[in-house]
Amino acid sequence: MASSATQLCLKCRQLLCPKTVASTWQYSTQVRHCITLTSASTRIPNGSSFIKGNHTITQAGHRWNQQMFCYSDLAAKHLGAEAKEDKNVEGTSRADVIAYKSPLLPATDVVPMTESQIFTDLDAAAEFSPLEEISDEEAVSISVPSALPPASTSLRDYVDHSETLRKLVQLGVNLWKLEQRPNVGSMLLKLNFNTDVAPRLLFLKEIGVEDSRLGYIITHNPFILTQSVENLQARVNYLKSKKFSSETVASMVTKAPYLLNFSVKRLDNRLGFYQQQLNISASNTRNIVARLPRLLCGSLEPVKENLKVCEIELGFKENEIQHMVIAVPKVLTANKRKLTQIFDYLHNVMKVPHNLIAKFPQVLNSRYLRIRERHQFLEYLGKAQYDPTLPNYIALDRLVSLPDETFCTELALATLEDFHLFLKTL
Repeated sequence: MASSATQLCLKCRQLLCPKTVASTWQYSTQVRHCITLTSASTRIPNGSSFIKGNHTITQAGHRWNQQMFCYSDLAAKHLGAEAKEDKNVEGTSRADVIAYKSPLLPATDVVPMTESQIFTDLDAAAEFSPLEEISDEEAVSISVPSALPPASTSLRDYVDHSETLRKLVQLGVNLWKLEQRPNVGSMLLKLNFNTDVAPRLLFLKEIGVEDSRLGYIITHNPFILTQSVENLQARVNYLKSKKFSSETVASMVTKAPYLLNFSVKRLDNRLGFYQQQLNISASNTRNIVARLPRLLCGSLEPVKENLKVCEIELGFKENEIQHMVIAVPKVLTANKRKLTQIFDYLHNVMKVPHNLIAKFPQVLNSRYLRIRERHQFLEYLGKAQYDPTLPNYIALDRLVSLPDETFCTELALATLEDFHLFLKTL
């Protein structure tokens, strides 16, 4: 009896042990969490089904098996604790308990879910599905942050996001022309207006360029925005050292926007080339370049070819070529075919000698069709007379420069209607 009473007391003492009570409470809490997870994971906050179809059944079955494994593990540990009671050992830890597996469940080792994993699953279950339909009010309330387009074929898509492009548009820059040139659009987007653009604009204003011409210069030469102000100033100083006035330099930069992109050495070589090839004075060289500053920017090959054409093919003398170039510098850059065609008509059809063509070189810069139509009308009237030593002489410069009405009344002594009727017969 005494031994039986002693064993009964030991069993009661083990059941009331704080460690056993604490572990039992912990596993019962896990079971409650598992049951709560099952009910919460199959719904979203508005009560609609979160997962539909076969996927719902599969996930529900998985959740049920997980709950059963948790409960089986709890039961196994509780039965293992009872199996240890007859050994009369106090302070036994749960790690030494004999595991018991229920014969009704698969023999699978399942780790109980921790509390952090349970809350993580609950948060995931509360998220909305990306395939779920939303109302129009919710769709309107969604705000998308604005950002630069990753790629575009037009600069207008970037104007609202770029201060540089906005200011350039205000200056009159034609962005649609710049975006057609390779790599220019990306270059402009990388520029900062305050540090890159503004100093160059102020420099152009300081040398005398008008505000209304800034947009024209940048449209034709956007690369001037990448030139250092020191280099730009050095090139302006060189031109002034060659006795170009400040007004002339500003006019040259406006007419030839690429002028300041070239080094001082190149500018000096170009000026020396024209002076030597034409055999003219420095003053005449400055006069030619000031009136046609793109002579310093373009290629020299067309210039060399036109000089040879005038001398060899057309038969002009050196002094005649000098006079023509000084009077009309565009003769140096004129199209070779056009130059030859006009000369052939003047010399072989109209019978104008070399010295008269050299005296009025602007005729070489006129339109071939205008020369032919007016000559044929004068010839029809019997007034095609271009010899200054004979009466009723008609100068070549007036032939090509006067407007149609003045040409008819002063040279042809006819009406404008007569001229238009004659053109219809051609």
